[in-house]
Parts: sequence; C-alpha cells; structure tokens
Amino acid sequence: MKFGKEFEAQMVPEWKEAYMDYNYLKTLLKDIQSNKQRNKQPETPRGPKRKLSLHRAFSGLIHRQHHHYNSLSPTEQDLENQPILVNSVNQNGSQRYHTTFLKVAEEGGEYELVYFKRLDDEFNKVDKFYRSKVEEVMKEAAMLNRQMDALIAFRIKVENPTEWFNRSVEMTHLASDVAASAATLSASTPRGAKLHGKTGKVSMAMEAITEDTHRGQSDDSSENKDDEDQNEDQKLQQEKLKRIKDTKLAPLEVLDRAPLEILNHVQLNKTIETPRSTIKSFLNLPAQKELEFSRKNLNKVEEQLKNAFIEFHQKLRLLRNYSFLNIMAFSKIMKKYDKITSRRAAKTYMNMVDNSYFGSCDEITKLMDRVEKAFIKHFSNSNHSNGLSLLRPKAKRQRHRITFSMGFFAGCTAALVLALILIIRARKIVDHSGSTQYMETMFPLYSLFGFIVLHMLMYAANIYFWKRYRVNQSFIFGFKQGTEMGYHDVLLLAFILAVLALASVLANLDMEMDPVTKDYKALTELIPMILVLIVIAVLLCPFNIMYRSGRLFFLACVFHCICAPLYKVTLPDFFLADQFTSQVQALRSFEFYICYYGRGDFKRRENTCKTNTTFITFSFIVAAIPYWWRFLQCLRRLFEEKDAMQGMNAIKYFLTIVAVCIRIAYSFYKGMRWKVVACIFSICAAIFSTYWDLVIDWGLLQRNSKNRWLRDKLIIPQKSVYFVAMVLNVLLRFAWLQTVLDFKLTFLHTQAMISIIASLEIIRRGIWNFFRVENEHLNNVGKYRAFKSVPLPFNYDEAEEKDE
Repeated sequence: MKFGKEFEAQMVPEWKEAYMDYNYLKTLLKDIQSNKQRNKQPETPRGPKRKLSLHRAFSGLIHRQHHHYNSLSPTEQDLENQPILVNSVNQNGSQRYHTTFLKVAEEGGEYELVYFKRLDDEFNKVDKFYRSKVEEVMKEAAMLNRQMDALIAFRIKVENPTEWFNRSVEMTHLASDVAASAATLSASTPRGAKLHGKTGKVSMAMEAITEDTHRGQSDDSSENKDDEDQNEDQKLQQEKLKRIKDTKLAPLEVLDRAPLEILNHVQLNKTIETPRSTIKSFLNLPAQKELEFSRKNLNKVEEQLKNAFIEFHQKLRLLRNYSFLNIMAFSKIMKKYDKITSRRAAKTYMNMVDNSYFGSCDEITKLMDRVEKAFIKHFSNSNHSNGLSLLRPKAKRQRHRITFSMGFFAGCTAALVLALILIIRARKIVDHSGSTQYMETMFPLYSLFGFIVLHMLMYAANIYFWKRYRVNQSFIFGFKQGTEMGYHDVLLLAFILAVLALASVLANLDMEMDPVTKDYKALTELIPMILVLIVIAVLLCPFNIMYRSGRLFFLACVFHCICAPLYKVTLPDFFLADQFTSQVQALRSFEFYICYYGRGDFKRRENTCKTNTTFITFSFIVAAIPYWWRFLQCLRRLFEEKDAMQGMNAIKYFLTIVAVCIRIAYSFYKGMRWKVVACIFSICAAIFSTYWDLVIDWGLLQRNSKNRWLRDKLIIPQKSVYFVAMVLNVLLRFAWLQTVLDFKLTFLHTQAMISIIASLEIIRRGIWNFFRVENEHLNNVGKYRAFKSVPLPFNYDEAEEKDE
C-alpha cells in the first residue's frame, strides 16, 4: 500500500482537518516536476560516450589528507549550496516556522516557493494543534491525579474504617510518595504545558501510591546496613517534604493527615442516571452532602475512574499516533521533493521538524507509561497482562466462520423463498377459498419477522457504507472497542431469522384441516408464537452467546426509551426511538399476536380482534408509543439544554401523534370527515417532518454553502447521491397517502398493501440513518471531538479551590 493511502487510513477521522495535507503537497510537487519536464533541454551527443568515472583523477590507494583551496570556508560553502533556510518567529505569542527558499532566481523557482509556503502552513497547523492537545491532556492528567488522591483516601476509609488512626507509618509513606510522584511529573512538564489556576498546584502523577520497598527487608541484616538504609530513607523523606511546600498544611500535618484530609474537600458527583435521581432533581429534594463510605460507593468510584483511565489512555495513544504519522508524512514529502528537484533540502527541513516542539516533545510517551503503571497497580491488581489488555484493546477481526455462516444462511434464505414461490404457484393457493382467511390471520403474524429482517438488512447496509466512507459510527453510538457489530454480523442474524420465519411459513402454508374434527390443528397455529418466544428468549438470554454485549446495549437503550424522560437522553437512545417510529406496523403486529392467541382465535383461525373494543383502543396507543417516546425525550432535552430547537422537535412529534391517531380512526370508522381531517393533519406532519429531516437532521439545503443546496462538507464525492436521497425521502414520506386515499389493486390483498407501505417506511428510515450519522460525524470533525466525555466520581469543593 502506498504511503498516501496508508496515511489516510490511519487518521483519526475527527482530526482529519488537523493532519498534514499530504495529497495537496503531492500535487504541488507534480507541478514542479511537470515544469521541469517542459523546460528540459534535449541533450545532444558530443563525442564518444564514455563513463564519467574514466575521466576523473586517480585518487590513489592510500588515504591521504587533502588541502582545501576553496576561498569559502566550509560553513559558508554549506550555506551557499543549501537551498533553504528555516527560521522560527514569534507571532502573537505563538511560535511559527518560516522557510526561506534561496533558489528563487532559478528557472521554475516560483513553483518551489509556493510549495515551501504551503509546507510551512501545514507544519504550523500541525504544530499548533499538537500543542493544544498536549496542554489538554496535561490538564486532564492533573484532574485525574486529584481524583486518584481522593480514591486512595476513600479506599482507606472504606477498607479500614476503625484502624486508620493506627496507620501513621503507612500513611507517612503514602503522602510522601504522592508528593514525590508530583514533583517528578512537574519537573518533566514541557514549557508550553505549565498549569495555572486551579490545576497548577495539583500533582500530575498518575501513580499516587508506591509500594513500601523497605517493608520486606530481612531481619538478619547487619546493623550497619540498616543504619545506612535508615539514613538514605531520612534523606529521601527530607527531599519529599520539600516537594510538598505548596500544600496548605504544615509538613508534619501532611504526613499524618494528607490522605484523609482530602475527603473533607470533595463530594461524590451525583449524575442523573436513574429515574429516582431524576425525580429527586426535579422535585429539588436536598441531596446528601456527606460522603457515604460504603463498599457500593467504592466500587462505583473505581469503575468510573477505571473507565476514565481507559479513555484517557486511548486519547494518549491516538495523539502519539498523530505525531508519528505527521512526522512520517513530512519526511516522505521532503524525500519526494529532493528526488524531483535533485536538491538536498530534506535534511535541513527535517532537522527543524525534529527540534521543534512537535517533533521533540516526549511528554505523551512518558505520560502513557505512568498511566499504564498506575492502571495496572490500582485497577488490575498488579496483573500486567490483564491491565494492558484493558488499556490496549485489540481491533475486532472479521472471522471466517462468520462470513461462511452468513453466506450459508443467505443461500438457505434464497432457497426457501424460491420454494415458497413454487409451492404457491404449483398448488394455486392464491385461488383457494382459504387464502383470504390466511391473509387475515396468519399473514399479519409472519409479517412481523419480515419487517424486522428488512430493518436489519438496511442497518447492515448502513454499517457497510459508514465504514467505506470512514464515518466513526462506533464513537458516535458509544460502542466499546471490540464489541461493535460489523455488517457481516448483522447480516448473519438477519438471515438466521429469515430462515426460521420462512421455514415456519412453509410448515403451515397448506392450511389443512383435521379430517375428523374439521378444525385447524392447534400445533400448526402455534408455530408463529413459538418462534416469537424463541426470539425473545435469545434476546434476553444472560449468557455470553449470540453477541451478548450488543444485546445488552440494545436492551439498555430500549429500557431508556420506555422510561423516557427519566433518563438523560443520549444519541443511541433517541436514535433507537426514531427506528421504532418506522416500525409502527411491526408493533401493531405484535399487538395482534396478543389478541389472536389471548382470545383463542388461533383454535378456529378467526380474526375477531377488529371488532374488539380493547384491541381498537390499544391500536391507538401502540401506534403513538414511539412518537410519544421521542416527544418526552425532546422535552427532557429542552429542560436540560434550554435549546428552543428541541421544543420545535417536540411539536413535530406531537403533531405526528395526532396525525397517526386520526388515520387509525379513519381506518376503523371510515367517513368523509375522518378522511379530510386525516389528510390535513397528515400533510402538515409530513411537511414538517420532511423539512426537519433535510435541514436539521441531514444539514442539507444550505443556500450559501460551497456545494449549492447541500452543505460545505460532504463525505460522498458524488453530489447527485444527496439530491436523489432528498427526493426519495420526500416521496417515501408521503407513502401514507395510500392508507387515506385507499388505492385499490385487485391482485393485492389489503394486508399485503399495508405491509408494502410499512416496508417503504423502513427503507426510508435506512436512508435517513446514513445521512443522519454522517451529519453527526461531520459535526464532530468540525469540533475535533474524537473522545467521549467520561464522568468523574469526585467533585472538589469550590471554596477550597479558590483558596488554593
């Protein structure tokens, strides 16, 4: 693979704009090369062709010292032969690098001048971005260190609630080691990353406790050796006492009180994550201010800090990779320049790169080492391999058995579909008198699986195209690295479900009656219910089979949707609720399951649900539930974020609820009045929703953008794709018109037409998914958001912070 493609493949997607523009610099080099080829004079042969080495003077076989008779000194000669000079200047308090091209007077020099000007711009951009990120991680390191200080004190309080007063010796080691670690880190902090204000006096070491190395000394050591060790310990203690002079407490007090004194200035952060905490916050009930030293709270604190360390280590790894890739890119592009121009500028320029802050700062590597040591010690029980496996998760690899199984079940699905078509045509089942009864009873039961499989196929296509266009959907949805499902995995599950559903359809397709009782066989009618129970059992299975992490993530999001607005709304929650708004017909099919089997209609293969008042009432409720979830989620975000757009979004979903309920009422009661009212509300809701899809969710239809009527940044290079998607979204948004206008097709049953309209809505949702996540990804790119914010367990007292 060429370096350009490898360079682009290893970029952090959200930082793409901050990387060196390697491709553009290559185009500038091509301009230089083409100019040289145009101006190159054809060589005319003069005399016999001989090797140049034959005309050179014989240098002899013995090494001798030669005298230089050149009038220029070696330094002056190097400067004269040097094509560039690189200087650093300070502009507005920031250091910038400027390259002076010394060969402008030569032919084609203006092309090379443009190249070096753009090269300087790219390097200054990379250097500035790297400096800012290093400062960020240093501040985060300081904050994590403060969190670790509080965690250590919390551990001591929980694990030894009554004996901590008798541990003055051990606590002396704890406090002194914390101070020593802080001094070590502060001494190695780069000049541009000095911390001031709240974090300036906080130790930045990740490893807050070190083991007592003198505890395991043997008792039979000589007294002289003990005295020497004791003297060394006293010297070390004196040095460590000097390093904690910035603390408010006196040195002697720090040794005895520092670890537990921290607990007087911190509180546990109460994040609104449960319905109970949400209700308390809404009712303004007084929160518990005193720390509760319990094992439950300790486990919670450790888990939060563990996740914070993992995320912080991931940021350090990507930042180190960012530095390595850009340095490699500058080296490659300068080598190309030397090759094209036959100059020797690469060495000079790369010396500047190596001596710059960007090329010489090794704080990230040192900080990574300290993070790993602290994590292994405090969160992995000193298990080195286990700790590193958590900090450095391996990328998920596609297994051949997944691909093989997916292909096998896809073939089985195709074979069953073909068999189903042949059986229907051979037996002329459509012409039988029982076909209408089958469509009224069994078809709604099996259509549920069709809707689910179609949605899974669309989602698999979304994953494929997200991966192809480097949309970081794993970060957007918050999947843990290594647990996200690929499109092969989703296709495998979809085809397995399709095979089970099609096999069930073939099992009771002939609708044979018992020859004695003339009744339908109850066992045959129970096949769809058995299949539903199997799917639910697999989904709820607590064992680590069939993508357990993915199932738990899905169930958690479903639970958050059901409990809306009692949980804080995240992108996976409202994204899933939007998926349910396109599965209204599937939810109504599930309602039909309850009615059909609950009322005993399966014994007679009858459909008495449409005449049941309870079923009709719940039809309104079931159809409105997904939109109601989104309505409540918008209200929660409006309450928390104070964003007026969330209020407008809530109005959109409320209008959709009204339109859906009126259409359902028209389907049951008919009448011109219901038809007119259903058309009015449905058209208003469809127009509002279409505008929201295109402008807000997709970010398109921007009149003054670089791409007319689209947006400034596009992932898909073909602009026509966006216009086609917008047209399809509008057309599919109005597919509901069939349910109001009652288009009659003689060769299609009413249930079949309803299923087709529902399938079109699922396809529209699949298209919407891609562009919605693409727009979210571009927003992250614009703000360089490549990491999720992890809540920290402790909150330091503001008054104590100000005193510092």
